[in-house]
Amino acid sequence: MTDPKESDNLQTSRRILKTKTILKNKIHSAISKKAQADNFEILTPGSSYWTSKREGQVQLRMGKDPLDNEPPVTVPDLIMSAATKYSHYLAIGSKYKKSWQLLTYIEYYEACRRAAKAFLKVGLERFHGVGIMGINSSEWVIASIGAIMAGGISVGILSSISPKACQVIAETSEMDIFVVDNDRQLQKINQIQGYLKHLKAIIQYREDIQEAQPNLYSWKGFLDLADGISDEKLDKIIDTLKPNQCCALVYNQGTTGPSKAIMLSHDNITWTTAAIVQSLGFKCPPQGQEILVSYLPLCFPGIQILDVWVAISVAGTVYFPSLDSGKWSGLPRTPGTGFLMELLREVQPTTFCGIPWVWDRMLDSLKTKFLDSTAFRRRIDHWAMRMGLHTNKKLMMGEIHQPLCFGLAKRLTFERARKFLGLNHCQQFLNMGMGLPSGTLDFFLSVNIPIMELYGLSECTGLHTVSNLQAYRILSAGKALPKTHTKVEKENKDGIGNLCIWGRHIFMGYLRDKQSTERKVDTHGWLHTNDLGFLDFDKFLYVMGNNNDLIKLSSGEMVNPYPIEERVRTRIPIVRYAMLVGQDAPYLCALLTLKCQINPETGEARSNLTSEVVACCRKLRSQSTWLSDVLYDRDPLVTEFINQGIEDVNSEAPTMGAKIIKWVILDNDFSVDGGELGPMSKMNRSIVVKIYQEEIQKLYETSTS
Repeated sequence: MTDPKESDNLQTSRRILKTKTILKNKIHSAISKKAQADNFEILTPGSSYWTSKREGQVQLRMGKDPLDNEPPVTVPDLIMSAATKYSHYLAIGSKYKKSWQLLTYIEYYEACRRAAKAFLKVGLERFHGVGIMGINSSEWVIASIGAIMAGGISVGILSSISPKACQVIAETSEMDIFVVDNDRQLQKINQIQGYLKHLKAIIQYREDIQEAQPNLYSWKGFLDLADGISDEKLDKIIDTLKPNQCCALVYNQGTTGPSKAIMLSHDNITWTTAAIVQSLGFKCPPQGQEILVSYLPLCFPGIQILDVWVAISVAGTVYFPSLDSGKWSGLPRTPGTGFLMELLREVQPTTFCGIPWVWDRMLDSLKTKFLDSTAFRRRIDHWAMRMGLHTNKKLMMGEIHQPLCFGLAKRLTFERARKFLGLNHCQQFLNMGMGLPSGTLDFFLSVNIPIMELYGLSECTGLHTVSNLQAYRILSAGKALPKTHTKVEKENKDGIGNLCIWGRHIFMGYLRDKQSTERKVDTHGWLHTNDLGFLDFDKFLYVMGNNNDLIKLSSGEMVNPYPIEERVRTRIPIVRYAMLVGQDAPYLCALLTLKCQINPETGEARSNLTSEVVACCRKLRSQSTWLSDVLYDRDPLVTEFINQGIEDVNSEAPTMGAKIIKWVILDNDFSVDGGELGPMSKMNRSIVVKIYQEEIQKLYETSTS
């Protein structure tokens, strides 16, 4: 009698052999067509670089020489290729309580196919949405890929979003199916279910279903529906997918203002993935296997490119955190303690991607560890860190020789720091979102952790420039991806202007919003980012803020707050965040937050100052330990220290209008949970103004005379 498990493995092997033949035929066909065509119009019927229709097709931004272009492929092609080449390598792992559930690439691919067939069974229509709302997990990724395979559109939704915002997304994307992780998310859908005319099913993939509903399925019950759909039916649908058609919708969630539906094509995802792999030089079996942790929200395209698509492309292993550790909301919590540090130490990633909020907390944890050391140990670390910063800055400028004692510094200090953070096997350290301040970059560089900045918008599939060990400058976002272009328009006297970008990573358009799409993408296919910046002589990009953040004083003078805020944080190291205000006012004022400790369980800012700030206070002969000790000018020593720093910043101001006239220390450090920061650490300026409206008003009530 045949063992059922052995029979299943045999069927799976036959499936991979079949798909391997299909893939080879597809690639051969695409290459043949490319070689015959003078341009891509044969493969791309659309005559425009953009569309606002979900079923629309766009012209890909290809070079004139067809042999110089990467052949466009679909998302199913990408994962099918990985399953064919690396079938038995470990692909993904999710932690349930204390045990890991692991899938190889052959199992990963088959799970995605089962999900696709199950979506078809419950009635997913072509180009309709599948909303995925929950914490990062294997099920999240399998649902996303399965939705695309079935001809639907994957729509990642931030787990902290409100029911009303969720309703807007569902209506815009004509959502047929919701995939949620727990009962809390399910209740959001139940609140709005009566308004959703397209909704056909809800799948809950974590926790037991508490109350049965006609259209509600558990994850296992959902996958069992796949048996009602044949492989042939799914293959026919996959064969109709085109690289220049929409497969994912992205919403700029967690930001102020109405959220637009950003359409990404198969080619946007697969081409950007290949460009990132080329730029960052990831390892690939059998030379080695990348190990990544996925903890930042997958609804952001830059995170998804790294955690999902790059991992598939290079056959890396992605680990997802246990959802049973604490009451995690899905927003990043502080390293040093808690789930992230435990996960890093357990799986030992080879590449780690953080956001400013995460790097800040890692910096706090490291500085606390150094300050808690003995005096002799601190002297050793200080010597090693001076050498680390000096040596790495020379390496950054092309000098390749390390001093003989660098190895000693590495053993004594650098390896200890990496091991403490759980990054001792890590070879690439990446920062996503807003750029890090120079003080943070210098500190990590001094312990031999060079953090590589990345820059991009959702409208360019999350990434446009990257830094790597061969192309790295402090405060630079790196260089543009291969075969993409950057230009700076309307430069001011300092060479700073509006950033525009071009390439195959540029989005298809805003769904059902022709006017906004036309404003964002010009007739030549350039994306107008609304960001400000400049390119140096070596084509390194420096991002210097955003047009929306410019402050117009009552005198009519326009001030860019970004460089001034950066100087404040550099000159006054006890300041975590500085935000300038002064719209339609006679002068600038600054809202300052001091570096406070963070509750590792909730992510909320505490009232006690960090060890670094306390140490700085002691140098000033101040005894302050708590934030309340320095509020309202209670500590004249700290007040004078900040005043001196503001004076230093003002000494570099190009005009009187660019000087900070008044400042105030806020009674709370900014945080994601507090609402002052977005999910990717971007400052929510309009929200900060609302929260601290009273403090701002007082700054302008008192006469300066």
